[in-house]
Amino acid sequence: MCARLSRFLAPVKVKRVEPHAIVGRMAQANYYQVLGVSRDASDEDIKKAYRRLVFEHHPDRNPHRADADERIREINVAYEIVGDPEKRKTYDRLSWGDEPRAAATDPGRIREEIEQKLFDEGRKEMFAVFMKNVARVRAELSVIRERTIREQGYDSFLESVVAARASEIMDDVVTDEMNQRKRRLIEVATDMLVSQGLAKRSDEGRIRSLRSRLDEHFRNGRIHGIASALELFYERR
Repeated sequence: MCARLSRFLAPVKVKRVEPHAIVGRMAQANYYQVLGVSRDASDEDIKKAYRRLVFEHHPDRNPHRADADERIREINVAYEIVGDPEKRKTYDRLSWGDEPRAAATDPGRIREEIEQKLFDEGRKEMFAVFMKNVARVRAELSVIRERTIREQGYDSFLESVVAARASEIMDDVVTDEMNQRKRRLIEVATDMLVSQGLAKRSDEGRIRSLRSRLDEHFRNGRIHGIASALELFYERR
């Protein structure tokens, strides 16, 4: 990323992580491990594992276990995600893997990593869209150049103008399919954060707040993706 985008979208300040860095730190939320299956398990194997665990850990069969209710909820949450083929694909796409982590991680840190992952997903998605439409990129640069000169008197890649224009044109290029994919990502990410204790499942207000925050990071990623594509073709005049 070029230097002039280094302060772009300043509100999104989360720690950058290397690819798959989340994998080693998310074992508490590893739904495959919860169900005792590998990531390449078949849908039928996952269903069998779920039924076996429910039978084994059901509170009615374990009346003296204080953690029986918590354990069965954990199993149900895991199956809600990896037991659903579409949610499972989304879960896998977010790269939460099998490796155990060495030490406990602050839930807030996990939230930041998930936010960063969603930001990156939005950025890559929109960058790819605009890189396939160079004519649109050049047309948008003309609009941005005109607005920038009007605002400051000379041409430059003015971040505020670029961000405003990217936000304006977002709905023109985002398809229903893209938004459906975004909703799946955010749904799974929200479930992950709830499972980490960032909200109680009964606290609908807190869950809505988490979902809105994740949605904002994804949207900001999309804006940054547009800006990144535009910057590649920008030439000062």
